[in-house]
Amino acid sequence: MVIAASAILLQQINDCRLCQSHLPLPPKPILQAAAPARILIAGQAPGRITHERGRPFDDVSGDRLRQWLGVTREQFYNPDLFALVPMGFCYPGTQEKNGRRQGDLPPRPECAAAWRQPLLASLPNIQLTLLLGKYAMAWHLAGNPLAKANLSQAVAAWQSLWPQMLVLPHPSPRNRLWLKQHPLFEQTLLPLLQQRVAALING
Repeated sequence: MVIAASAILLQQINDCRLCQSHLPLPPKPILQAAAPARILIAGQAPGRITHERGRPFDDVSGDRLRQWLGVTREQFYNPDLFALVPMGFCYPGTQEKNGRRQGDLPPRPECAAAWRQPLLASLPNIQLTLLLGKYAMAWHLAGNPLAKANLSQAVAAWQSLWPQMLVLPHPSPRNRLWLKQHPLFEQTLLPLLQQRVAALING
């Protein structure tokens, strides 16, 4: 599902077949973007469930992310408020080792190389970018020492990016241990994040 930013650009993205031969399923770009959006969420790539449902963050992780942001589903899926633009627009497949699933493969590199710069250029009103995952960090923080930092280091250095950017842990329930070990995130950063988001979407 591609929701309007620039109609021509998004039609081109929807028709993209650059990495078709590397994908386990037919290409299905999934993102949300429109020129008025003020908040950009830069994730990794759609998972299998997202590919099937056709909507980003339409799962338990999305529920937690919306709770972190302090927004409703209606607000979150309003493209005039939020741009949901992963580093790869299509499900890249599953990584396996010794017959066991090891998580999803990285986003295909062709996607960001071809589309990210023109798409972000069509979103002139973004005032807050939230980074989920090392691939989003590497691209959006290029030239910044934090581009190669781990999650804990990037979160600890949040003041160097704020209020334009913030690195978030993935909202998956599997990150409960990290959240427990890093109380700064929920005690200090989430209230600030919710205030910032509220100011942007209500301003």
